[in-house]
Amino acid sequence: MISCVPVKEQIYLFHEGTLYHAYEMLGAHLLEHAGARGATFCTWAPNAREVRLCGDFNGWQGHINPLRRISDGGLWWAFVPDACEGDFYKFEIITANGDLLFKADPFAFAADRRPGDASRICSLRGYPWQDSEWIRQREMNTPYARPLCIYEVHPGSWKRGGDGDFLSYRDLAGDLIDYALEMGYTHLELLPLAEHPLDASWGYQATGYYAVTSRYGTPQDFMFFVDSCHRKGLGVILDWVPGHFCKNAYGLASFDGTALYEYSDSRRRETTDWDTLNFDLGRPEVISFLISNALFWFDLYHIDGLRVDAVANILYLDYGRSEGEWRPNRHGGRENLEGVCFLQRLNEQVFRYHPGALMIAEDSTQWPLVSAPVYSGGLGFNINGIWAG
Repeated sequence: MISCVPVKEQIYLFHEGTLYHAYEMLGAHLLEHAGARGATFCTWAPNAREVRLCGDFNGWQGHINPLRRISDGGLWWAFVPDACEGDFYKFEIITANGDLLFKADPFAFAADRRPGDASRICSLRGYPWQDSEWIRQREMNTPYARPLCIYEVHPGSWKRGGDGDFLSYRDLAGDLIDYALEMGYTHLELLPLAEHPLDASWGYQATGYYAVTSRYGTPQDFMFFVDSCHRKGLGVILDWVPGHFCKNAYGLASFDGTALYEYSDSRRRETTDWDTLNFDLGRPEVISFLISNALFWFDLYHIDGLRVDAVANILYLDYGRSEGEWRPNRHGGRENLEGVCFLQRLNEQVFRYHPGALMIAEDSTQWPLVSAPVYSGGLGFNINGIWAG
């Protein structure tokens, strides 16, 4: 339930790392407050001197709509009575050094189409889902009680329109679904659909984790795609990238002028092979952000599973690093203990809320018990697999 001003319990849980539906508090939400219609905005920027909003609703003049700090841990909040569905916006972050940063909303539900990089106010409520029987059966049955045959596909490469442009989610709901069913597949596995700036990355370097990419249409268009899959008997799996993220200046990188979502330790901050930043899995707020994001795709888009990308980058401190470029854990080993705890908690929470989910680890290392339950010392995935499309 989305309230106007975040309540103390939500704030406490977010900073504790256990607010698993944080997208209901942070980001932009349309509602009525004190008799006025508008939107609330909430973001996390603990080291900022000031946070303001600029957007279509105020002529991109951030001084008109400052946010107020509502927690010692750095949550900022504002209600903007003139904000409307479809408005573009960004956060203006005044850093401790007085620098001005323009940042997309980490919890935005929609974004401008590249090369635009602003966030967009968008409601995800009200889509007329028709897949209730599919969801009921999924949650009642073990997902691998019958054979699985998974078709991995990049929506932007599978087929193009007559003008050479991408097919939309609604276009794909026809041709792609029919093709997959004709070939005997039980599930589609879609390469990452979180918003990303570079087509060539195929979505593996994201900037907007809660915004389904606008390349192929609107959030409601993607809901239509998933709904169509389910009504025709086809499951939907998303590739999901919780280990690292894109460096683009308008995204998560140095969000409040400091290493916030990423590690501050230079020996852990980057994966140089991919030119990306690694999530700081020791920060409770980052855990709230990531686990909430996993649940978000199940909750609001009805997906059936996540294929967690690059698990080795989460599990090993020396991944992609030479000797002397990494620091051992407190036991002297190369295991990322924070990463292990994150993956275990991730799987516990996904199966708590969606017991019929598929949680697939993309891992080709010798890590033991990847698909064993957490209570027996495993990572908690129900499938360990790596495959090529």
